[in-house]
Amino acid sequence: MSNAYTAVIKQDGEWWIGWIEEIPGVNCQERTREELVETLSVTLQEAIDLNREEAHLAAGAEYTTERITA
Repeated sequence: MSNAYTAVIKQDGEWWIGWIEEIPGVNCQERTREELVETLSVTLQEAIDLNREEAHLAAGAEYTTERITA
């Protein structure tokens, strides 16, 4: 399942900086716009994986999951 997220991107001097609107803490900076977009994508996936792992650990041994869309 693939989800779409919104990157807010701007150039600041010689650097490109960006954030993912929907996920706090996912922000990066790179020398080129292309590198920034790639780094944001990798960082976003890492954040999602970490959040998923932490949620499962917090739930303990017995839990169910359910897909929810907004």
